[in-house]
Amino acid sequence: MTISGAWQRTARGAGLLAADGSVAASIFAEMSALAARTGAINLGQGFPDEDGPAVVLEAARQAISDGVNQYPPGRGQPILLEAIARHQQRFYGLTLDAGSEILATAGATEALAATILALIEPGDEVVTFEPFYDAYGGLIGLGGGIHRTVPLRAPDFQPDLDALRDAVTDRTRLIIVNDPHNPTGAVFPRETLELIVELANQHNALVVTDEVYEHLTFGAPHIPIATLPGAWERTVTISSGGKTFSLTGWKVGWLSAPAAIVTAILAVKQFLTYVNAAPFQPAIAVGLGLPDAYFDGIAADMKAKRDVLAPGLRAAGFEISVPQGSYFIVADATPLGFTDGTELCRKLPGLAGVVAVPIAAFCSPGNRAEYAPLVRFAYCKKEPLLEQASAQLAALSRS
Repeated sequence: MTISGAWQRTARGAGLLAADGSVAASIFAEMSALAARTGAINLGQGFPDEDGPAVVLEAARQAISDGVNQYPPGRGQPILLEAIARHQQRFYGLTLDAGSEILATAGATEALAATILALIEPGDEVVTFEPFYDAYGGLIGLGGGIHRTVPLRAPDFQPDLDALRDAVTDRTRLIIVNDPHNPTGAVFPRETLELIVELANQHNALVVTDEVYEHLTFGAPHIPIATLPGAWERTVTISSGGKTFSLTGWKVGWLSAPAAIVTAILAVKQFLTYVNAAPFQPAIAVGLGLPDAYFDGIAADMKAKRDVLAPGLRAAGFEISVPQGSYFIVADATPLGFTDGTELCRKLPGLAGVVAVPIAAFCSPGNRAEYAPLVRFAYCKKEPLLEQASAQLAALSRS
């Protein structure tokens, strides 16, 4: 059986197939495999090395014991949808209708996929910031969209507002905003978010926000775009329980938007996973109802981990950008004599017994050279492991 030329062209354009027709392996898979093969400390792929809250884990076990093991409703279990609505009201003052304005998904990635595929047509332009989470480029390509980017540059990784104005035009259908931002750890200020809303209204675009790190900010407040004047009616807000509760493998995500937009996205989502995670949905609902001390605590804990790894990277000879959110640090390897972060990441297990990922993997091919010396380290690990990684990285400064 052969694959149609049209599909091959689409898949290659989206970065899903290599030139020889094989599946294009992501840099995350490559680096995680390298860590496993060499026994290096994996600070590349962003997943925690400890479980989430015991009460949430127990709620999942109880749901399984109670027989919550078959297909949930297509929009999600009411207990989860209602918990999301309460969460949005509690933290952001947003009032949502749980039955029509919220959709449960198989993680934030499916929410992004269903949203992009539902809301763009071939030839529509989609604006993101760059570097960008790699799924954005692939999904825009699969939908036949044209990907436009606005650069984020070190050391603060904030966009030039004039460049943002230039990027959004009457051809723009979606503006995708990842805030707090992966891979840079930047948190966008109100001025930037208000300009995004202004441009979306001016050019009749929709805004899609990826807010999976919403509770992991350090001194800089997280401002959901949907809370700003003129934003709600044209905004799709996406988040998940994976990062907030250190349960990335459960793949429980959600989105909220005006009812008509949610219905359009559901029309696509039902042909992706249909439904998912029946016993995990009520467990995540328990998590969303945890007291403020929990949410304050996870941010403080992640900041403490950042503050273990950051000095270690500086001592190793990197120049770093201190993140305001997420669980990633961007480090410039130029002072160590490396101008190619991808080359460094492939050598790093042998040099220091640590794995990272190059920032170039988060960039479009034409812009990778600008970000070539930069690498991303994940600090969502136990502090002793971060201390060990820091000690091993110190070997770089002596080599």
